Amino acid sequence: MSAPVLVVNAGSSSLKYSLVDAADGTAAASGTVERIGEDSGVLTHRGPDGEHRSERRVADHEDALRAALDAFAVHGPSLADVDLRAVGHRVVHGGATFSAPALVDDALLEAVTRLMPLAPLHNGPNLEGLKVARRLFPDVPQVAVFDTAFHQTLPPRAFTYAVPHGWAEEHRIRRYGFHGTSFAFVSRAAAGLLGRPADDVNLVVLHLGNGCSATAVERGRSVDTSMGLTPLEGLVMGTRSGDVDPALHAHLHRELGWSLADIDTALNKRSGLRGMTGENDFRKVSQMRAAGDERAALAFDVYCYRIRKYVGAYYAVLGHVDAVVFTAGVGQHAPAVRSAALSGLQRLGIEVDEERNQRAGDRPTVVSTDTSEVAVLVVPTDEEWEIARQAVAVVESQS
Repeated sequence: MSAPVLVVNAGSSSLKYSLVDAADGTAAASGTVERIGEDSGVLTHRGPDGEHRSERRVADHEDALRAALDAFAVHGPSLADVDLRAVGHRVVHGGATFSAPALVDDALLEAVTRLMPLAPLHNGPNLEGLKVARRLFPDVPQVAVFDTAFHQTLPPRAFTYAVPHGWAEEHRIRRYGFHGTSFAFVSRAAAGLLGRPADDVNLVVLHLGNGCSATAVERGRSVDTSMGLTPLEGLVMGTRSGDVDPALHAHLHRELGWSLADIDTALNKRSGLRGMTGENDFRKVSQMRAAGDERAALAFDVYCYRIRKYVGAYYAVLGHVDAVVFTAGVGQHAPAVRSAALSGLQRLGIEVDEERNQRAGDRPTVVSTDTSEVAVLVVPTDEEWEIARQAVAVVESQS
């Protein structure tokens, strides 16, 4: 039986949407509204008869969602003919408050508002998306799915920072982790590829896109993850630095006179691959490296070295690893990264089969050798399907 869900992801200046069947993951339509609040916005709708692009001013998130609904009406499928089970919303930060998806009500909106200091760039737009969708779909259940929820199983030894105790108690300073929706989907899919239930496998999962993070998954539960209080910590990313010395802020302030806002912007938007090469798109960095660019070659080495360090660390955390799993844009489409990041780990039972590695594509694939003690998998993620599934599960649990 089909279970259509409208999945909404509201960003600061964009809104992404997808009409997903939670039963099988098929998307009847999807699209993006970009440049919200600017002089000219862009709507791209992909429906049954192909892709349609239009330009118009989009004043705010309500205007953006109305534009998306108009696109459904004109280009299909008509939402009037769809019995929506729910509207599922991606919400970045659930703090320690939300360990599972939840129905959107006034109390949830108040809770997400209180969490805004932890993710002001994300939770503000997410909150606006929740409010707008409630107004436009008053009779459809709304469900919030939190990026941080999957990591609420972290033990205290993993989420606690060695800072004054009052910081954690009064200011909620701890490791939260992100990409949880992706990790939930990929962990379950990886276990299926191994022919085992999710609660019977230990995995190191590497979500490598423009944002990157690693998670140690023990029997289906997150027990450590590389992103922390914010998405800045951990692996090298497209524009984010990942791990740096915490004293870097003070050093840059003393030496250059930069404000905290200047430093925060530099580490989040001008660092990572972009900082090292001038490009944040890994495909372009790879092309530069192939052409002999020394900065791109170094960036590639730093990127893969950081991944290898986290694989080793999480191997130690788990004690036994059944598979290392690559997902997201770079993880799925960059065999050179998979090979380089796992090079030299044969003593840990990790061996990549280069022929299989080069052939991996859009389906869940084993790319390790037949004799590798630890499987190496490439598993495409599908966060929209995961949000849809979780949304329907919440609605059904209430009936």
